[in-house]
Amino acid sequence: MEISQKSAEGLKREFSLVMTAAEISDKVDERITSLATEVKMPGFRPGKVPASVVKSRYGKQVLGEVLQGSLDDATRKVIEDNDLRVATTPGLSVDEYEEGGDLKATISFEIMPEIDPVDLSTITLERPVVEVSDTEVDEAIERIASENKPSNPVEKPRAIKDGDTAVINFIGRIDGEAFEGGSAEGHHLTIGSNSFIPGFEEGLVGAMPGTTIDVKVPFPEEYPAAHLAGKESIFEVTITELREPGDAKIDDAFAQSLGLEDLAGLKDAVRDQINRQHATATRNKIKTAVLDSLDGISGEFDVPPTLVSQEYDSICRAMKPDAAQNEPAEGDDQADMPAADEGMSDDDKAEADSLARRRVRLGMVLTDIGRTNNLQVTEEERNRAIFTEAQRYPGQEKDVLDYFQQNPQAAQQLVGPLFEDKVIDFILEMAKVEDNLITVEELYRVEDEAAKAKPAKKAAKKSAKKAAAKKPAAKKAASKKAATKKAAKKS
Repeated sequence: MEISQKSAEGLKREFSLVMTAAEISDKVDERITSLATEVKMPGFRPGKVPASVVKSRYGKQVLGEVLQGSLDDATRKVIEDNDLRVATTPGLSVDEYEEGGDLKATISFEIMPEIDPVDLSTITLERPVVEVSDTEVDEAIERIASENKPSNPVEKPRAIKDGDTAVINFIGRIDGEAFEGGSAEGHHLTIGSNSFIPGFEEGLVGAMPGTTIDVKVPFPEEYPAAHLAGKESIFEVTITELREPGDAKIDDAFAQSLGLEDLAGLKDAVRDQINRQHATATRNKIKTAVLDSLDGISGEFDVPPTLVSQEYDSICRAMKPDAAQNEPAEGDDQADMPAADEGMSDDDKAEADSLARRRVRLGMVLTDIGRTNNLQVTEEERNRAIFTEAQRYPGQEKDVLDYFQQNPQAAQQLVGPLFEDKVIDFILEMAKVEDNLITVEELYRVEDEAAKAKPAKKAAKKSAKKAAAKKPAAKKAASKKAATKKAAKKS
């Protein structure tokens, strides 16, 4: 096989390769001979199938495997022989090939730039420190109490109103037929919680305990269960009891209802939880400070155009209100997708491009610091990250583990943040870092003047608007209460 460099422009590299017909034929014959000792075919003893018979049956398949294997080997050889650090996945294009003839192909990719070493000892940083006050703990416990208020039976009969909890038995029907998951007994439904489909809770307002009424409501067009979406339904609802919210007394008994030993234990658990939340925020703030410092002292170097383009598209989709619709799904024809920046102003495009280049540049700098200081994610750390991810899907852990086993690139996406954290920690060890006591408000304040944060802020605002417009999922209130108890127990 003949390999030669075709072009070298900036970080782009192209190599041409030529594999003669004789080389291809020899590799095919070698593979066929090996296969003949393994394959089982009717009428022949194992290992005694003639090579000619194997070739007639599997020749096309073997040829494809040989060509792909040869191209992969050539790619590895190009990278190793030229001692290149590749920044993008190598691309392969067949320029000329007919069965029985020579193969001519081009290998193209982009390489990592040369980055001047950064003197990390010149970096000076302030690490934000926040002390959790008793007031903050008390306010958090009051919120928990508000979300876990007890309900008391309504003694004097009256009609249901907003805020009441109705104990109901119900059965839902579509075209007169009951549907799966549409019935329950003894269900506690808080009116105004928006935990049922729109119109259901409103349909109970004004009804009296001890009565049975029909509530006619349509399922939303976007309802997750396709067989119910958009369908008209009638719920036969029997109101067995009416309850109204009472006061939650914050004492040992309240703490015990959440799984804690006493009120002091609840306060400790809440304080620990708040500390963990603040620790995440302080970590993000010091990380941003590290990146800002690196951006200022890392010097100039070229960045791979392909990586910038990919990051640019990702940022543009995050900046647009219809980001979810514009995100290409797996298997979509990319040629049919609208441009990621379609409809954006020139200023927004420029902003997205600047942020994309910053992110790629800093990613390169972090990678280089990690490489030159021999920082690596261990196999144990990688596996721990995969197991942690699997635990996010109770009951599906094995499927998730199998997925990562079969998709190394997906597993690598979990490794990336681990590596980045290791590099950040290393930089913090080498830099001059002083603790700076700040308030909670300062910790969570968004720096409006930081242009690099604008896309993220826009995306967050749009996401918030979407979330506000979207109806909560079924039984959300009950789920929130259970989650609060679970978190308290865990703490």
